[in-house]
Amino acid sequence: MSGGFVELEDVSLRYGGEETGTLALSGANLKVDKGEFIAVVGPSGCGKSTLMKAMSGLWPVTSGGVRVAGHYVDGPLSMVGMAFQAATLLPWRSTLDNVMLPLEIAQPYRSQLSSRKEEFREKARGLLKLVGLEGFDDKFPWQLSGGMQQRVSLCRALIHEPELLMLDEPFAALDMFTREELWGVLQNVWMTKKPTVILVTHDLREAVYLADKVYVMSARPGRMIHERDIEFARPRELDITFRPDFGAIAQDLRDHIYTARAEPAKAA
Repeated sequence: MSGGFVELEDVSLRYGGEETGTLALSGANLKVDKGEFIAVVGPSGCGKSTLMKAMSGLWPVTSGGVRVAGHYVDGPLSMVGMAFQAATLLPWRSTLDNVMLPLEIAQPYRSQLSSRKEEFREKARGLLKLVGLEGFDDKFPWQLSGGMQQRVSLCRALIHEPELLMLDEPFAALDMFTREELWGVLQNVWMTKKPTVILVTHDLREAVYLADKVYVMSARPGRMIHERDIEFARPRELDITFRPDFGAIAQDLRDHIYTARAEPAKAA
């Protein structure tokens, strides 16, 4: 396997002791091209979130290797932006200041913040405008809806211009109509900024609507057992989700997940 922007090479990851710990991933292989948008689906507990920890360097692999931009990952990556199911905004900070937070932490922005603060603030305002939150700079999290908070979380993940954007169930806690609205927002962000995106989701409609390619993971310990190219033209409109060919792809992915669920987990 070669040539990908993100590559997993026979990755296994065990939590806890080498003999008695939980084997979360086993022999996982994956290649994501630069600028590609992929989604990862699979049974609950299959290791999807663990996969993201391995790719971002937040948890060391037990065996195998993870490469990003041609270099093996041996610690947390500064080129990664992340957003999760919970927006986790700081309640005492305004919308704009929440978006700015990574610039106070990550280099080289941290050392440049005092001299370029207004430039960075304008950049944050530009992101808020991109996701439909122009004019909400001074609002606090408690003044925003759940969907608006997730938009802020997405801006925060993008403010330091990450080459790799990792999204772990970012819309799972939202109602269907808000989720669908944010699919369009995320698609627009990706088409505008073109980061490499890895989305973990349980929602097959979400995966097929947003991704260039969808990977299905096995039951724990997780590995890739199926991949499906999604060739619908962009930009995609919600009407596409009612087309028979869209439904057929979602059903095919669902069948692979049901098969994975029925297979007994490998011995740890």
